[in-house]
Amino acid sequence: MQQTTTQSLSSLTDTSAAAKYLKWGLIALVLLLDFYLVSVMYLQGEILFAILTLIVISSGIYVFANRKTYAWRYVYPGIMGMGIFILFPLVCTIVIAFTNYSGTNQLAFERAVSVLSQQRYFSGEKYNFKLFAPADNQWQIEVTSPQGASYLSDEFALGAETIVLNAASAVSAQPAVPLKTVIENRNALQQSRLILPDGNELSMSSLRQFAQQSQRYQYNDESEELVNLENGKRYKANNEIGFFQLIDTQGNWQSETLEPGYTVSTGWSNFVKIFTDDGIQKPFIQIFIWTVLFSLLTVLFTVVIGMVLACVVQWEPLRGKGVYRLLLILPYAVPAFISILIFKGLFNQSFGEINLILNQLFGIRPEWFNSPTLAKVMIIIVNTWLGYPYMMILCMGLLKAIPQDLYEASAMDGASTWQNFSKITVPLLIKPLTPLMIASFAFNFNNFVLIQLLTNGRPDMIGTSTPAGHTDLLVSYTYRIAFEGSGAQDFGLAAAIATIIFLLVGGLALLNLKATKLKLD
Repeated sequence: MQQTTTQSLSSLTDTSAAAKYLKWGLIALVLLLDFYLVSVMYLQGEILFAILTLIVISSGIYVFANRKTYAWRYVYPGIMGMGIFILFPLVCTIVIAFTNYSGTNQLAFERAVSVLSQQRYFSGEKYNFKLFAPADNQWQIEVTSPQGASYLSDEFALGAETIVLNAASAVSAQPAVPLKTVIENRNALQQSRLILPDGNELSMSSLRQFAQQSQRYQYNDESEELVNLENGKRYKANNEIGFFQLIDTQGNWQSETLEPGYTVSTGWSNFVKIFTDDGIQKPFIQIFIWTVLFSLLTVLFTVVIGMVLACVVQWEPLRGKGVYRLLLILPYAVPAFISILIFKGLFNQSFGEINLILNQLFGIRPEWFNSPTLAKVMIIIVNTWLGYPYMMILCMGLLKAIPQDLYEASAMDGASTWQNFSKITVPLLIKPLTPLMIASFAFNFNNFVLIQLLTNGRPDMIGTSTPAGHTDLLVSYTYRIAFEGSGAQDFGLAAAIATIIFLLVGGLALLNLKATKLKLD
């Protein structure tokens, strides 16, 4: 009996040891994979992604492999989710704000050099060509030099990278395909290189000609210069602006630059540009003031209208209160983008119902979308329509919490309806509504959908160096800088403005938390 027990304990010990070895083997395998991925990302220049991968996988292994951190296994997925989808994009945005990252400066230095070095120009004689189709999916091409020498290829499939040409003793007897066929297969022919017997390469330069190509730029590692082999111009890497810039014989900078550029760190220049560049400073300040004013007026009108309507629909003598509540809540039930597009049609200057009514009553047709003032008024009207039901619902709930004894006591003192509303209802509703009003202000501060669908920021401002409109909010202004620029899309400047917006909204969030804490206290 004792021997059997000993054998069982020995078997359990062996099983436990095997499980332990398997566990540490899997951990080692995951760590190797982690370090491999981090190394690949780092070598490709994706430093932020490498750091993120290292933190996520390494911390995950520590949490799930250590018994002391057992309780953290339940919150780890949530914490990592916040880090990946909230903190990481925020960090990337802040990092981009300190660079010249834009539509022309997206590449790393080495990649920009590679792209420029791959550029070609037609440097030799042009050869007329004819295309033949001797069999299904098989083709032949014949080129003729300006001196009259002919070269014929063997049969090949369209899309072949290299096609070897041989000296033709006689012109092909087959009829050449028509120009229509050449046009249909132009993309495949442009990918092919014809190799002449002397080793020179030809590429397609037109629908009836091939020509010799040569490398346009040659890079010198020691001097960090690109030499244009076509005209002899020299370009040096300017790490302050992230472009290869033309230099003269004395090495002085000239105005000409080469694209694409490369990404470099610019420090605080994007933030300084916002407040010093007249083409950016003026629209930024105007848009900032309008954004704050828009958010404040929206909160004011939605709260006032929502509070008044909540008091009306809960007035005891009113009949049909349920119907009125349903009708007044309907704007909140309809998706916002549908309501916005409907209002866009209603405010149409020529065919909108609002202008038709105003024309019949007063003989006027306001230009809602062309006048900056009228466009702003229209936006506030639409946003008030979209926002008052939410405030009304909140006030309806809060009104239930007000003791009726207060109204009865005021009635005994002879107070009027307005006195009850201003002295009892409003003070008791404002305090619990304060955090929600701050949250509403923060939401409308970044109300991108309304502006994008209703006016797209227009009418446009004149004399700005960035795309900006009179009805743009900071968030839509940032979007237009990043994605709608007529020149280079300036992601670095857009990220700088986005960082400022984050600081402003973050301050509002802290204020909201403080207001909520004071309310609870």
